[in-house]
Amino acid sequence: MSNNAEPVSFSTRARLLLLLGEQLIRDAGLAVFELVKNAYDADARHCTVTMYDLTESSAARIVVEDDGSGMTPEIIRDVWLVIGTDFRAKQRNDGTRSPEFHRLPLGEKGVGRLAIHKLGRKITIITRAHGGKEAVLTVNWDDFERSTDLSSVKMALETRKAEVFTGERRGTRIEITNLRENEWTKAKVRNLHRSIASLCSPFDAPDSFKVALKLEPESDWLKGLLNPKTVLKNAPYRAEGWFEGDKLHLQYHFRPLPGMNLEGINRPCGIFTLAHKVGRKVAPLDLSRHKIGKVHFDFYLFDLDTQVLSAANADKISLKTYLRENGGVRIYRDGVRVFDFGEPGNDWLNLDARRINRPVVKTGNRQILGALQLDAEQSTDLMEKTNREGFIENEAYQDFQEAVIWVLTQAEAQREPDQERVRTLLSPSGSKKRPVMEELSELRDDLAKRGWLPQVEQHLDRIEKQFNEVQEVMLRAAVPGLTFGSVVHQAEKVVQELVEAVEHPAGMARIRKLVGQLSQMMDGLTFLIRKSGFTKEQASTLIKQALFNCELRLESHEFTVVKGMERGTPDFTVKCVRRLVVGTLMNFIDNSIFWVDTMRKSGRRLYIGTSTELDDRPSIIVADNGPGFRDDPDTLVQPFFSRKPDGMGLGLHLASEIAKQHNGRLLFPQLGDVSLPKEFTGAVIAFQFPSKP
Repeated sequence: MSNNAEPVSFSTRARLLLLLGEQLIRDAGLAVFELVKNAYDADARHCTVTMYDLTESSAARIVVEDDGSGMTPEIIRDVWLVIGTDFRAKQRNDGTRSPEFHRLPLGEKGVGRLAIHKLGRKITIITRAHGGKEAVLTVNWDDFERSTDLSSVKMALETRKAEVFTGERRGTRIEITNLRENEWTKAKVRNLHRSIASLCSPFDAPDSFKVALKLEPESDWLKGLLNPKTVLKNAPYRAEGWFEGDKLHLQYHFRPLPGMNLEGINRPCGIFTLAHKVGRKVAPLDLSRHKIGKVHFDFYLFDLDTQVLSAANADKISLKTYLRENGGVRIYRDGVRVFDFGEPGNDWLNLDARRINRPVVKTGNRQILGALQLDAEQSTDLMEKTNREGFIENEAYQDFQEAVIWVLTQAEAQREPDQERVRTLLSPSGSKKRPVMEELSELRDDLAKRGWLPQVEQHLDRIEKQFNEVQEVMLRAAVPGLTFGSVVHQAEKVVQELVEAVEHPAGMARIRKLVGQLSQMMDGLTFLIRKSGFTKEQASTLIKQALFNCELRLESHEFTVVKGMERGTPDFTVKCVRRLVVGTLMNFIDNSIFWVDTMRKSGRRLYIGTSTELDDRPSIIVADNGPGFRDDPDTLVQPFFSRKPDGMGLGLHLASEIAKQHNGRLLFPQLGDVSLPKEFTGAVIAFQFPSKP
């Protein structure tokens, strides 16, 4: 500092504490949560929030009392009254746990005490540590509004003989008066109860810590509230397990509700590889590069269909109201909630948006009660925001979020067959139908019984013919559409390379090659949309065209392609709509690229060839070295069933329909059913044709 420089420093106005309390704490529920969290850190067994005389605003008060370790006058002065203290943060960083219940502190920023300001203008803190005297601190927040300098605001800290925590008792009692909320209505109190009830996980809360809300005098305001454990009994589907690093361990349970004459299921689903979307493709996801640790999850999935709830004799209104207010996926650290995940309005997993396009298959916030359990010591890369509204959105959080979405997608896939069973059971006909055609068949039977069929049979014949024609056109249009997105994505990359090659001259040879690649892509796409009827084609021609259309994608994903015909598998002639079959084979290849990418960073392999080993009928076989199919064939071909996070679930359904159009079948051979090189232990799929073309 030069001789002419004047030493200056920051000064703090007293009202800064009021501003911090106002900005950092959103509402009364979050304010109470901060006080309860302090009780947890203090090794308390119980914390009770009591609201007195709420209907008389002048006499209303809130008391938060715990039986924790309490505070000495020295701790009040040197820790509690120091805003931004690192006392708890040091304990967390050092791994220092509480003496009785071995808890790692949840608080770390030293600003939670400002939450009291959100509740009332005057507070009295009475606290006693083991074997010590009782300390009493009185704070009037209005003094901070009137004073200019923070250090000029004086508070009374008294030490006295125990009057509240007598005998061997210890703990802390915070009494808040001159409440800022002028009118505590029934709705506001019930909302506060919801927040307090959610502080500890309903699935795996620490047995050593209980929180309760009481009203004095007693009131009926809290009557009729559903208990979380009662609500969970109305969830027919449950997925639980844990994920860590790049692995997901999943268990699935189906528990039929009363009125469902179905058998329950407890199914260990095995180990999955975590993955996430990167642009338009999916890549492996490994959380081990972050300090997140093992994450336990428990998802209870509800079916709010009117027929389902009626069959179960459930209280529809109460259940739907509860899920509207409490539904979603919450996060708990050491069994205590991290706000504000799972709060109404915070769709942190984008569940409701996922559900818009596929409302039956996907899960919205009102169809799930979910909990994610973190270990406080292992999950330090997931850091809470100062305003207590979620985690800082760093790279660790973003990967964690993607992992949870992937886990939920796998849980939804496990649920899908049972959901279909329930729908089939409760449908008026009791069985699954082929839309339109079966209804027309039933209509014919009814008309024939009444002798009316001859009068309208000609019209019914025309309707059936038109429907089949429309179905055929839609199938032909759908197959190119399924592959169009991947072609466009690859074309975009080639065009970008062309632009860079022109802007930064890379030689005419390079430009010619890129133009040639783009031309090949368009040739493949126009092949798919050309009009064509049934023609006789060689299997080798169909395979060659499919590989030609996918060549650049396979190269960019570094796949080694093994061609069965080069190893001696037989060629054969089939009668087919070639573009439908080629489009279907491309869809198989696209699925293999997706799933092999999720589990292999290198050594990706695809097999395509032919076989007559399945019932002596000719088939085109596609196989890979990915994770394989985890579901039965009937489920795999259901429309809208998919394990991809944003999958439409139409590819295999359309493939099955196209195979039927060709008087063939879509098969999912087990390992050993067809001869394959030994490295192909993943998915195997067969497009089977009839014996004679």
